[in-house]
Amino acid sequence: MDLVLPTLGLLLLAGLLLFWLIGLSVIPNDRIGILEKRWSAAGSIQSGFIALNGEAGFQPQVLRGGAHWRMPFQFAVHRMPLVTIPQGKIGYVFARDGRPLDASQALGSNEVAQDFQDATGFLAAGGQKGPQRRVLREGTYAINLAQFVVLTSDHLYYLPLNKDDAEVFQRMSALIQARHGFEPVILSGAEDCVGVVTVHEGPALSGSEIIAPVVGIDPKQADSYHNSFQDAERFLKAGGRRGRQLLVLVEGTYFINRLFATVEYIPKLVVEVGTVGVVVSYTGETGKDLSGTDYKHGELVLRGARGVWNEPLLPGKYAFNTFAGKVVMVPTTNFILKWNKREVGAHKFDENLSEVSLITKDAFEPSLPLSVVVHIDYRKAPLVIQRFGDIRRLVEQTLDPMVAAYFKNVGQTRTVIQLLQDRSLIQQEASIQMREKFEHYNLELEEVLIGTPGSSGGDKHIDEILAQLRERQIAEEKVATYLLKEKAAVQERMLNEAQARAAQQRGLTESELSIQILSNQGKAETQRVVQQANQMKTMAEAEAEKIRRLSEAEADKIKRIAEADAERAARVGIAEAMAIEEQVLASGGPRYQMTREVLSRFADAVATAKVDVVPRIVMSGGGEGKGGHGLLDTLVALMVDDRMQDAPASERPRRPEVEALREELLGRGGQPKA
Repeated sequence: MDLVLPTLGLLLLAGLLLFWLIGLSVIPNDRIGILEKRWSAAGSIQSGFIALNGEAGFQPQVLRGGAHWRMPFQFAVHRMPLVTIPQGKIGYVFARDGRPLDASQALGSNEVAQDFQDATGFLAAGGQKGPQRRVLREGTYAINLAQFVVLTSDHLYYLPLNKDDAEVFQRMSALIQARHGFEPVILSGAEDCVGVVTVHEGPALSGSEIIAPVVGIDPKQADSYHNSFQDAERFLKAGGRRGRQLLVLVEGTYFINRLFATVEYIPKLVVEVGTVGVVVSYTGETGKDLSGTDYKHGELVLRGARGVWNEPLLPGKYAFNTFAGKVVMVPTTNFILKWNKREVGAHKFDENLSEVSLITKDAFEPSLPLSVVVHIDYRKAPLVIQRFGDIRRLVEQTLDPMVAAYFKNVGQTRTVIQLLQDRSLIQQEASIQMREKFEHYNLELEEVLIGTPGSSGGDKHIDEILAQLRERQIAEEKVATYLLKEKAAVQERMLNEAQARAAQQRGLTESELSIQILSNQGKAETQRVVQQANQMKTMAEAEAEKIRRLSEAEADKIKRIAEADAERAARVGIAEAMAIEEQVLASGGPRYQMTREVLSRFADAVATAKVDVVPRIVMSGGGEGKGGHGLLDTLVALMVDDRMQDAPASERPRRPEVEALREELLGRGGQPKA
């Protein structure tokens, strides 16, 4: 008896120890314990999956690291790992228990029920079953994996309940993986793109809408901002709707629930320099038409409204959602439209243009290539797009027939040769006349350029005419070439002479210097001789002047002496003449006086010549009717007869100068002056 009691006590103590040990659960720090209650006085769960009120079933609380004791055979402890979300990854949560989703919902709301580590709080706050809108960011979480299933890129965290669970959650993980949902949305500057978001949750768009408008922009709704679709609850609260969104994502990192929204990437809109972008918006409010009642080619609206925006996008980069509208690029620099099959402009608006077929005045059918330089004012670009839709349609449906018709009319008024020769004039006229037509379509015509007419089809005559003109031009060019060659030859000769001169430059320089020195010396000698000659000339002139003056003085002296002598002689002669005359008158007349004078002089001459008075030979001459006279008598008689008259002395003529002198000496009455 004494031995039995101690033994029973030991057995009871051992049983108690074993019972305690059976109810003891040790949870490592890197794991959690999920409690499953096998039986309970509160009975079984009436609704739901998690026993919130102590019923039998999975309990909302989890056991963290350490030793925990629960009633043996009442609780089963399922040891599960902690949920770990790697850096830069996203974890998705699937709730097994909670309120059912509404008909419009695809994901469970987490506006209130946000804490997945508190299953009781989640369910009490009205958390919904199914995939959740809120995602898990980097970190480690102690989550009840009986209530929640967590999907990550490399692991599925859940407490298996049946054999189909793995397949279901694998399909869900594959869907997220296909959407790259385990990685955040990363837009880098190198990619130079934007993200277009499509939301799969919320109210649907109306029948007239193709894209969801921007929400949360009004400052009065600052609490409704959705942080670029990262906060699904706030997006939906702000009135966001499902469908493709107008707002796009730019550079950055976004942790977006891919079950809530997917992202597709499009390049940024780049408006190059020299162009503007005219926006044709497919969404927005129906705006007021700004083009006026007289303009019937479409609606021109303010920016943000539906239609053609009245303000184009200037050069730059834009985060433009091309699903919400299109941007038509309009060049603002001059662009060339070429009516030529073999050439295409840089903008390729003229790919379908060809040469204009003409019929000339002389019945030829040439094809005329053209080039038209066009400019569009950037402020009028929306009007052009509003009217035509794009530039190519403008060119093909309006400019092509208009330009072709104009030049067909021009071709009918000129011959082929005139088309060639009047090309410049035709260009000027076309530029002036067509400018007004282009302005009607909000275009600015800068210039019209005409090419060389060519043959079309099998017409070879135009080619022959052009060939003749080319041959003529070639001949003229040859003439010009020959002239240039001639000039080149002359220049070459001059170059050779210059080179030769340069080669002999030293000798030439020395000789030129010698010539210059000799020239300078000669000039100096010449100057010296000139100076001497001038000196001698001056001296000669002075001497001549002296001689002239002396001669004039001597001549004057001689003249005066001669005049005095002449006057004296004249006076003496007159006096003698007068005396002789008086003597003659006194001696019996002039005949007697002359005879006596002759005989006197004859006697003087005989005496001076020493001639015999009595000649040795006597000569005598006979006469008719009377006896001859001697020679002397004859001579005397001749002299007396020749010089003397028988007239009286008072009647014989006298010379005027003698009479003047006589009057001066004797006076008017013939009597000598006192």
